[in-house]
Amino acid sequence: MGNLSTIEEQQVEMRETQATGTPSLVRHGERHYSVTEVAKLWALSRDSVRRLFRREPGVLVMGDRYVTLRIPESVLERVHRRLSNADDIQKARS
Repeated sequence: MGNLSTIEEQQVEMRETQATGTPSLVRHGERHYSVTEVAKLWALSRDSVRRLFRREPGVLVMGDRYVTLRIPESVLERVHRRLSNADDIQKARS
């Protein structure tokens, strides 16, 4: 949940996500990561990070021909949770 400061704010965020299926808007003061930073954090190529986040809701996409991505911390955490949960679901099915 990143920069949410109180339990109440976290609960509101979770309720909004459950009701709409998508998280609320990203806060502008939130830490944003570059593709290179995420690639280093997750030990992935920059191309892999671009594919993972290019169409992810909440990611800032700037440019037409060459696209620059800025990935908010909350989006980074959400994608990490989703990818981690996918492994748990697959193990349960085996």
